[in-house]
Amino acid sequence: MRYTIIKMLIGEIIRLLEQEYGPREWQPGEEAVDVLVRTILSQNTSDANSNRAFDSLLTTFGSWESVVAAPVEHIAQAIKSGGLFRIKAIRIKQILEQIEKERGYINLEFLKSMDMTEAKNYLLHLPGVGQKTASCVLLFALGKPFLPVDTHVFRVAKRLGLIDSRVSVKEAHDLLQKQVPPSKVYQFHLHLIEHGRQLCHARRPRCSECVLREICPGSLATSKL
Repeated sequence: MRYTIIKMLIGEIIRLLEQEYGPREWQPGEEAVDVLVRTILSQNTSDANSNRAFDSLLTTFGSWESVVAAPVEHIAQAIKSGGLFRIKAIRIKQILEQIEKERGYINLEFLKSMDMTEAKNYLLHLPGVGQKTASCVLLFALGKPFLPVDTHVFRVAKRLGLIDSRVSVKEAHDLLQKQVPPSKVYQFHLHLIEHGRQLCHARRPRCSECVLREICPGSLATSKL
C-alpha cells in the first residue's frame, strides 16, 4: 500500500516540478569516460572547482592515455583546484589503468551494448566507483535510466517522505530507482537538484515559496504558526 502511495506522490511531484522548471529531455552528451572522471572530480567540491580541475586535466595531458602514463603527483597538480586532489588523482589513475588493462583501450562505449544491470556492475567493479558515480555515467553519458542520488536529491527526497529518514544513501539509490518511472528518471534527477539549490536548502528552506508545500510533510509552510 505504501509503495503505491509513494508512486502516486512521485507522479504528482514530477508534474508540479515540471510546471515550475519546465520539462527536461535527455540529450547525448559527453563520452562515458569523461563523465566518469568529471564525477570523481565533483566529489566534495563545487561545480566551478571541479570543472576547472577537469579542464586543467585535459589541457595538461591531452588524452586519458597520457593521464595513465603520468605520475600521480603530476595528475594531482593538474586537478589541484578540485580539492582532495591527491586522493582523486590516485583514484582516477587506478580507474583508467584498469579500463585500459581489461579493454586494451580507454573507452566505455561498449557499455551501450550491455543490459542495464551488466553495465552498472562493470562500473561498480572499478576502484572506488560507487552507486552515484556509476549512475551518473549510465544516465548522462549512455542514456540508461539510473537515478544518481546526490546530496540535493537525498535531502529533498527525505523531506518529501519518499524515503525514510534512517535510509542510507546506498539504500536510497535502490528505493528511488524502483519508484521513479524510467522515462522520468533524467527529469526527476535534474528537477530535485534544481529544487534543492533554488528553494529546498539544507538550512532555511524557503517552504512558503515551494510548489510542493501542500504535499510535503517536511514543509515549514504547513507547520503550526
